[in-house]
Amino acid sequence: MVSVVVAARLRFHADPVGFEHFIGGLVARAMLVALCVTGAMVAFGLYQTYVRHSRIDLLLRIAMSFALGGVALLVVYYVFPVAYIGRGVLAISLLVGMGAVLGVRYLVSHLSAAEMLKQRVLIYGAGNNANLVNTRLRRKSDRKSFNLLGFVPAANQPIVVDEAMLIRTDETLCALASRLNIDEIVIAPDERRGGMPMEQMLNCVQKGVQVTDLSTFFEREAGMVQLNIVDPSWLVFSGGFDYSTPRRLTKRFFDLLAAAALLSVAWPAMLLVALAVKLESKGPVIYRQIRVGEHGRHFEMVKFRSMRVDAESDGVARWATKDDDRSTRIGKFIRKTRLDELPQLFLVLTGEMSFVGPRPERPQFVEMLTSEIRYYDVRHSVKPGLTGWAQLRYPYGASVRDANEKLKFDLFYVKNHGLIFDAMIMLQTVEVVLFGRGAR
Repeated sequence: MVSVVVAARLRFHADPVGFEHFIGGLVARAMLVALCVTGAMVAFGLYQTYVRHSRIDLLLRIAMSFALGGVALLVVYYVFPVAYIGRGVLAISLLVGMGAVLGVRYLVSHLSAAEMLKQRVLIYGAGNNANLVNTRLRRKSDRKSFNLLGFVPAANQPIVVDEAMLIRTDETLCALASRLNIDEIVIAPDERRGGMPMEQMLNCVQKGVQVTDLSTFFEREAGMVQLNIVDPSWLVFSGGFDYSTPRRLTKRFFDLLAAAALLSVAWPAMLLVALAVKLESKGPVIYRQIRVGEHGRHFEMVKFRSMRVDAESDGVARWATKDDDRSTRIGKFIRKTRLDELPQLFLVLTGEMSFVGPRPERPQFVEMLTSEIRYYDVRHSVKPGLTGWAQLRYPYGASVRDANEKLKFDLFYVKNHGLIFDAMIMLQTVEVVLFGRGAR
């Protein structure tokens, strides 16, 4: 918004009357610019704390965000001419805004004062569970919101954490937290029976120190449910899983609105894809396959055919692999760009699928994965989606190990889904499509 004011000053520096005329609706116009550009930055993953950006990658994303925001503004100005701020002011405001965003991000990442804004965290426990913080959140980009002060070994439990990170003391947790100015204590013993200092934890809470379970800490900081430390009681008592009537109604409304909007602009591309598939090889344009949906119900999923008709002529279900030789030339392109998924928009309209949710799997794979991966069936408590949190956070899954990793993000979504979260996932899917991440 400030960049629009600066741009107007620069544009009308020799024309005070023109500036006075422009200033009339400045707040609304500046807010519109800010909303469009910020929305574009969300779409390119610039507000994901979990994503690691290189310098070149960050510059590219910011530049493309402002370009997309500019295009969005031109569309809005075409529909609502009264909101137009002029080519000169728009161009200058986008340049000034991009420079300011780059400057602020540089300062925040390099100023030592930024460290003061982070949560000061102490881990109680030094075994395998506690060490997950080092192995799963080991990089600086993984610890943007907290500083890890060290690990306090739990009594009579094995120590796995490096000696340099241990804090050996006879002090109580509350006294140690006070001395080190701790904001949060994460409880992570390997064995809870006899390893939970409840009185000390209660004293910490009374002194204003936040006490957090390790599973909750991972859920908050990594955007995942860490399967190897989660127990059923945590899933039951940690909140989430909102299936209330208002939530179902808002999700259905969001699905209808998003699917109808995308269909209204994507139908020419769908016609071209259908024609290309038909011309390249014999066989149906649409591929139909049974998948597992909400509450384990089976439904028929449709896609544009991207593989040979005889891809599974032996009747054995197979995961797609990188550079899969069963894909046709057109098929490789539409899988990479996700154009093969567009017919599923009709399933969103009919209610078989949702716009956002876990990707549906084939019954053969679901049966196998449910027997091998704990909590796998929990992902079926919501409708499968055209896109999802796991698709943003993890590449294409083609093995039991991949399915296990993706489940961590699917459970996070199932547990925390909401209207704002759905909207953010939908916007960030733009980045996945444009950069072709995770497609096979």
